[in-house]
Parts: sequence; structure tokens; C-alpha cells
Amino acid sequence: MTVKLLAEFVDGETLRSALVRVRSTGHAALDAFTPYPIEGLDERLGQERPRIRLAMLVGGLASAAFAYGLQWYSAVIDYPINSGGRPLNSWQVFLLVPFEVGIFAAALAGVLAFLWSCRLPRLHDALFEIPGFERATQDRYFLLTASGISPNDLRAVLTGAGAVAVTELRSP
Repeated sequence: MTVKLLAEFVDGETLRSALVRVRSTGHAALDAFTPYPIEGLDERLGQERPRIRLAMLVGGLASAAFAYGLQWYSAVIDYPINSGGRPLNSWQVFLLVPFEVGIFAAALAGVLAFLWSCRLPRLHDALFEIPGFERATQDRYFLLTASGISPNDLRAVLTGAGAVAVTELRSP
């Protein structure tokens, strides 16, 4: 059974050194909560970058291709009208709508991918029940860790690294 512990630190440097100690002892560091971004913290946590750009690219290109195909089908196969002797499949005429639809779909896919990567909308999290966690946006630094082997060993590592308080996270 994995036990999650949340450690509270007074400053960012202590949090950074505690993260190094936790990783070096073989425990997992899951996330960090800080009032402002700390340089290099994401790389040390080992979190991968969200794939929002890829979702935007795929959503935009797929929607633009669909819009182009729909216009081409309606103009060439379903309802062909010979206007001024031009060819029915004149692709230059069909570019404006797929461009606009592609931009809109890419933006929409980006927003949805962002919400998905942040696990939103999340109305409740067990972290919100911990007293003092609201100070993570003001002047405290928190490190969420996990230990599958020995939670007491992890608690000792965190307190030895300078944690002001270590709280066990209760998961339903």
C-alpha cells in the first residue's frame, strides 16, 4: 500500500534540497506546491510536459481536413455547378473556411487538453482538507511524496530535510 505524505517547508531552497534527498533515498516525489515558480523544480520532479500542443495540432488539422473535404464533396460530387467555366475542384476557393475552422478547433482542443492535463474541473481534493494548505499560494512550500516501503522512513527523511510539518494524506 502506498502512503502519501505532504511536507511543509518555509522557503523554496529547503524544498529543493528536500526534493533531492527524497529522490536519492528511493522515494517518489509526486508534486510540489509553491506560491511562485521555482526554476528547475519541474525537471527535478521528473514530470513530463503536457501534450497540449499535440492535441491542438491534431484537432486543428483534422477539423480543417474535414471542412475541406466537406466543401470539396458538396462542390464536386453532390451539387456540381459550373460557374464561369472553372474546374469543379478548384482548391483555392475552398481554403478560407478550413483555415478558420482549423484555428477554432485547435483553440478548442487546446483548452480541453489543458483542462484534462490539470484534472479539472475538480471540485474536491484530499489536499484541501489539510490545515494550512491554503498558504501554498501565499508563503509556504509543500512537497507531496509517496512511499510504498516505509512511510516512517520517508517521514524521517522529510523532517531531517527541514520540513516544518509532515501530514499523511488520507485517500478514499
